[in-house]
Amino acid sequence: MNKILYTLVVCLFLSVTAFSQEESNQETTTEAVVNTLEDAWTVTDEMTVDAEQNKNWREGQYNYSAKPKNAWELGIHLGHLFIDGDVDRRVPGGFGLGLHLRKAITYSYSLRMDFMFGRAKGLDPQPWKHKNDRPLGQEIGGGLVEPVFDPYNPNNGGPSNWFPSHKTRYMYFAVQNVFNLGNMLFHNKSSKWNVNAAIGAGFDTHKTMLDLLDGNNQPYTDIISRTGFNFDRFDTKSGRSDIKSELNNIYDGEYETEGFKKAGIFRLGDDTNVHVVWTASLGVARRISKRFNIGIEHQIMLSDNDYLDGIKFRTSDDQTNNVDIPHYTNVRLNFNLGKFTEKSEPLYWLNPLDAAFGDIAELKQRPVLDLTDEDGDGIIDMMDQELETPAGCPVDTRGVTLDSDGDGIADCKDKEPFSPPGYDVDDVGIAKVPVETILNETDIIRIMNENCPGCKYVPQPAKTGCGEWFLPMIHFDLDKYKVKPEFYSQLHHVASVMKQCPDLCIVAEGHTDARNSNQYNQVLSYNRAKAAVDYLVGNYGVDRSRIKLMYGGEENPMVNIGSEGARNYMNRRVEFRVCDGDDYDMAAPEGSAGSANYEQGSIYKGNKNSGY
Repeated sequence: MNKILYTLVVCLFLSVTAFSQEESNQETTTEAVVNTLEDAWTVTDEMTVDAEQNKNWREGQYNYSAKPKNAWELGIHLGHLFIDGDVDRRVPGGFGLGLHLRKAITYSYSLRMDFMFGRAKGLDPQPWKHKNDRPLGQEIGGGLVEPVFDPYNPNNGGPSNWFPSHKTRYMYFAVQNVFNLGNMLFHNKSSKWNVNAAIGAGFDTHKTMLDLLDGNNQPYTDIISRTGFNFDRFDTKSGRSDIKSELNNIYDGEYETEGFKKAGIFRLGDDTNVHVVWTASLGVARRISKRFNIGIEHQIMLSDNDYLDGIKFRTSDDQTNNVDIPHYTNVRLNFNLGKFTEKSEPLYWLNPLDAAFGDIAELKQRPVLDLTDEDGDGIIDMMDQELETPAGCPVDTRGVTLDSDGDGIADCKDKEPFSPPGYDVDDVGIAKVPVETILNETDIIRIMNENCPGCKYVPQPAKTGCGEWFLPMIHFDLDKYKVKPEFYSQLHHVASVMKQCPDLCIVAEGHTDARNSNQYNQVLSYNRAKAAVDYLVGNYGVDRSRIKLMYGGEENPMVNIGSEGARNYMNRRVEFRVCDGDDYDMAAPEGSAGSANYEQGSIYKGNKNSGY
């Protein structure tokens, strides 16, 4: 007994300690994981028996999700044990405790291996007679028929009458089929309450001891008169209670005599009898957390054994076949084993239709697709964050009017969509850059050296009546003539100089590197110069007549030394300088968009498409 109790307590302690440590470890992984796993139905593909099937189901390629890997349940139970037999039971007068291990097979069915050890007592408030205590001429007598009751044989001078008193040690092991009903309501992600019914089969064993003899190892005598027993007293609850109280004073409380055992049954050795037992139970459980739940359950154990209380027949002529039935009302403390990052709670706590209900709810929440685009900006109204975009203004993917430089003026109204940062702008979006910020000779040389190490470039200052400054240049990607955003500030500098000096005429001269044919490069250099001129006129309102557009193809390289990549990049340029007497607007070369014989779809037209 003590060893069994000690083992059960140690098992419970180790289990609880392991659970607590695991919970602590899980909490320290990441807060996000823990928060996510608080949801009872958070089941990843890896937490199912077939990850590939579950993935296909999530992606709509398979009709059914995979079964979750769910936790085992380890439980400890303890409660009241009594035997419903021939002898009146003591209530309370017994106890039981044990362990179980449970595994869900489906959402409503699970298997449980259950072990219980217990003790029960009984004390009958009416006397029983020995079988040989019978009136003259009768062949039958009382129910004390087994050899262990020979001390009460009147033929041997025994007192004949005895009030049965027993203490029974009882154990069983069974495999039980458990059916649960709590998660069949489908109204929540997980159940808080569960009703369980279980039936099972296994083996049990018992040992019954009788308080048959007094401290001198003799039968109790005169116990009828000493208890004041009569059938009138026996027929009342208070009378039976008084009789039992008197018996407690008479009996010594030592259960010294082992009860009779049925002969010829299966035993372990010669002392431990083993019976097939059938179990049936009904209970209710309450979920406390994902890790723990508590339940209460009543169970009966049925076996072909009428000696659990030590006596088989009440009288010799009343030889009933009713067997003794143990009843066990118990509380179960249940713990779910394993890591919830790898498996779910046991299935009997989960709603089997939760995933399907979740998908249905999500579909119900989806808005009906409406392709209406009232402002015609290319973004449908149900996604448009600016429903009244002005006509012709470009927008971002949210339908909001673009303001590339963030100066508060939309690109479609901004004369300088890429104003240099850090300066105030006027009412048309042009940055108010102070004159002193215009590039000087040192800035030009630094920029040139950064872009072409080893190049010898000495810009010539422009000296006019409105100051002395330098005009920059801009560069282009291979085979492109689109102005790159990183050169918007240089063009802004050119526009600022022209505004500062209203009588100034400048030249925009385009060039290429030496690749491709000379005819091709003439067109490309023209297009580069024209792109720069169009930018100044379109964004800053510069008078077109103040700019001379010139081009030279590959004929006037600026750099002939350095690495090929840097050299070619520096030569792909548009230079700005002050006009002299020989400068003029050059006519568009043959094949360009500005020439008279220009053809749609020509190589040059194709280049324009690739450039923009």
